[in-house]
Amino acid sequence: MHNNNAKFSSLTKRLAIAVGFSLLAGCTVMPGGHVKGERDDSINMDKVKITTLTNDTIAQLNGQFESNSPERISVKLEQQLESYQYRIGVGDVLSIIVWDHPELTTPAGQFRDAAATGNPVRANGTIFYPYAGNVKVVGKTAPEVRLLLTKALSKTIQSPQVDVSVAAFQSQKVYMTGEVQQSGVQPITNVPLTLLDAINNAGGLTETADWRNVTLTRYGNDGSEDKTIDLHALYQKGELSQNTLLRHNDVIHVARNDALNVFVMGEIKEPDTLVMNRNGMSLAQALSSAGGINEGTADATGIFVLRAGEQDVTDVYQLNAQNAVAMVLAAKFQLQPNDVVYVTAAPIARWNRIITQLAPTAVMLKNLSDIDKIYSTSN
Repeated sequence: MHNNNAKFSSLTKRLAIAVGFSLLAGCTVMPGGHVKGERDDSINMDKVKITTLTNDTIAQLNGQFESNSPERISVKLEQQLESYQYRIGVGDVLSIIVWDHPELTTPAGQFRDAAATGNPVRANGTIFYPYAGNVKVVGKTAPEVRLLLTKALSKTIQSPQVDVSVAAFQSQKVYMTGEVQQSGVQPITNVPLTLLDAINNAGGLTETADWRNVTLTRYGNDGSEDKTIDLHALYQKGELSQNTLLRHNDVIHVARNDALNVFVMGEIKEPDTLVMNRNGMSLAQALSSAGGINEGTADATGIFVLRAGEQDVTDVYQLNAQNAVAMVLAAKFQLQPNDVVYVTAAPIARWNRIITQLAPTAVMLKNLSDIDKIYSTSN
């Protein structure tokens, strides 16, 4: 499945960059820095929002991005861990010992473990124990079962000393899929299992994992609910709110980083499609990875970042890099997946026509990314 998804994503990248360049082909630079080509009047400039990058605007954008990070877990994890109790389910095996009454305890022996000699929980949620009969144990904790057996055995045995534990945890599990070293099933035991524990148990993330796009699917009486977890915030920033206590039948899927593309175009030495790493990518890093701008032809006042927003609105961020100090701003400005970085050769006074050429590109790239995600999910 990964091979098919990788091929499709690679095709998406090539198609996106090709279509992007074709859209920009009409924006040809003529001698004197003028733009040749007809303006596309079909583009509604009311749906284009222009922001000049300054220290203040970058700080505001970074704060907005943090506040819009994936949904926070409402219940504090510490409280859940403190109150955690394992509830016995069908398929679990109980180990029951009645002290001073070896006839009631099946010895494990040298070659037999407690799971093989214990009391399995049957499909009707009960176990059978001598002198106690059928005892309903599903949904109860081990201490609660111990009290039930103690009460039942008291009718036959004087002051019975009973010990109950779960010898084999087989009733509840979670499923780990996607970009982890060892995908598969993990049991839920009397030790609480968190999202971070499950990932560590799976050997950690692969090189192609998307740290910002981990989906937790939780099934309940009203169907399933998906939550997006940001592991970058958890690992790099210590936001424990991104960690959560796992439940029976939870599915954790770690997506590939194929959708973390940044497209660098225009007066760049090496126009390319870049893939963001787990730490993200700044505008300065994107320009550097593409070989930098063409100093002989590029207009340093016209470094644009286009980002597709909601309802087909295109956010355009403009950096004036005439002063080298402006690259400090570029290092602070964090890109997002499917951003289009474009360096123009035209004077900034002609930006309106350039934007009308570029705006459809950002929306198109976002749509291609959405198609890619749908394809990956269906496969």
